[in-house]
Amino acid sequence: MFAQDGKALFQTNCASCHSPFKQIIGPALKGAVDRIPDKNLLHDWVRNNTKVLASGNPYFTGLYNQFKVPMNTFPSMTNGEIDAIFKYVEAAQPPPPPGPGNTVDNKEQESDNTLLYGILTLILAIIMFVLLQVNSSLKKLSDDKEGIPAAEPVPFYRNKAYIAMLILVVFVAGGYLVVEGAIGLGRQQGYQPEQPIFYSHKVHAGINQISCLYCHSNAMDSRHATVPPLNVCMNCHAAINDYTKGPQLYREDGSKVDGTAEIQKLYSYTGFDPKTNSYNLANAKPVQWTKIHNLPDHVFFSHAQHTKAGQVQCQTCHGPIQEMDEVRQFAPLSMGWCINCHRTTKVNFPDSSGNGNKFYSIYERFHKDLKNGTMDSVTVENIGGTECQKCHY
Repeated sequence: MFAQDGKALFQTNCASCHSPFKQIIGPALKGAVDRIPDKNLLHDWVRNNTKVLASGNPYFTGLYNQFKVPMNTFPSMTNGEIDAIFKYVEAAQPPPPPGPGNTVDNKEQESDNTLLYGILTLILAIIMFVLLQVNSSLKKLSDDKEGIPAAEPVPFYRNKAYIAMLILVVFVAGGYLVVEGAIGLGRQQGYQPEQPIFYSHKVHAGINQISCLYCHSNAMDSRHATVPPLNVCMNCHAAINDYTKGPQLYREDGSKVDGTAEIQKLYSYTGFDPKTNSYNLANAKPVQWTKIHNLPDHVFFSHAQHTKAGQVQCQTCHGPIQEMDEVRQFAPLSMGWCINCHRTTKVNFPDSSGNGNKFYSIYERFHKDLKNGTMDSVTVENIGGTECQKCHY
């Protein structure tokens, strides 16, 4: 496999926690092959870091003690795929710093190109109108020289050529805006509503390292991850009734959040009295959480299929959730985004030793292709992951 293959693998499996150039949740990966010259050890770390830590390796033990966050395991990733990822990381170049002539990200680059094309189109339109006027003037001079009586000039607003050109421009511009609006219909990437209770994933999942599955207990076994019921919150907050030791919390507008007051809101919803350590269910009421991630009704999506069978990590779709206070929609959740993921994500295909998802043992053709070297891995697309009926009713 090559570095370009590693880029897709890196973006799918690693980018939520690592960058080639800077520390995010984990360390910067550039230079890792120099820091860990033993390739077999590096392969073992990616596939099962728990086993490597148990062996007492001093480098990885120090790395774990530094970040305090266990790395996700990728048991189905092959040596070639791991090597391709690090080839890409070593070949990657840091983006240019912001400044005159430099763009910060791809979106700005796309915006600059669009502006450039717009300016060029305007210049060409002006040149075309100037040439039309020159042609009209030359024709008038020629007619005057030959004694041909000049026709009465037609006003601009009655000139059929100008009117047709204007209609064409309006039609193209309107069509472009309609198509762009239709493509974005229902999309809400970056949507970040203010919730009735300020719940910080950064404090709970990040600082206190509470597992996602403690609250979203159905994420591995159900179609929906579900919003945790308030009794799950009260498992801890029946005893934790103030917020005094954590970092200062802020909303997106920069205003400070009183963590203790937010815990009191939880008590008001559950009818809990911390003084008597008792509940008054007559005062309890449900929290009207605002849903963030919405899919169209005609789209089928199962958390269990992705998290358990596909071994997709939460951050792949939800982004660095452990760094967010107020949660926002990280991914576009568009059909193109899903299909691209299906095209690059490898399934946990069983190997010759019987490791992997036994369900895929029915795909005899892929087993033969892997054995004779025609394929080096099987993606979700290979097993029908881009067929319409897989996701649409």
